[in-house]
Parts: sequence; structure tokens; C-alpha cells
Amino acid sequence: MRIELVELNLMKGYSMNLVGELLGYIAGICTAICFLPQTIKTIRYKNVEGLSCASYVIYVIGIVSWILYGIYLSSIQMIVFNSISLIFTAIILFMIIKNRTQKK
Repeated sequence: MRIELVELNLMKGYSMNLVGELLGYIAGICTAICFLPQTIKTIRYKNVEGLSCASYVIYVIGIVSWILYGIYLSSIQMIVFNSISLIFTAIILFMIIKNRTQKK
């Protein structure tokens, strides 16, 4: 009877790990692609009016910090999904800065 409880606890822990991993992937995918529509729109129309440079700078700093933290934890999810997000936000930030310098 005790062996059965141990096996049940091991299976419950495995299930929770699986749920946690699944949630990590769902969160990572959503976070990684959340800036994709804005990036496509910004590239297509070359219009960055109304986009805050300060917000994107702060967000990029945050993403880079998450990537470094992911490296520290050896978390592939954190590294990959935040790197994807960094690409999209860096493109928009580059276009904001480029637009502001061309207007001067």
C-alpha cells in the first residue's frame, strides 16, 4: 500500500511538471508573437507615429534581462521565446529611432 502511494505521488509530480512545461510553452509562444502584428504593420506602412520610444527601450531592456536570466537558469524556453520577442521589438525600436533621426 505504501508503494502505491509513492507511485501515485510520483505520477502526480510528473503530471504537474508536464502542466507547468505546457503552460511555459503557451506563455512563451504568446509572448514571442505578441509583437508580430505590430512589427508587420510598422514595416508595411513605415509609420511609427504614436509608438513610444521610451516604452520600447524599457521593454527591450526587460527582454534582454529575461534572456540573461534564462541563460543563468539554463531555461531554453526563456531564451528562445524572449529572443524571438527581442527580434520583433528591436525591429520596431530601430524603425522608431530611424524615423526620429530622419525628421531632424
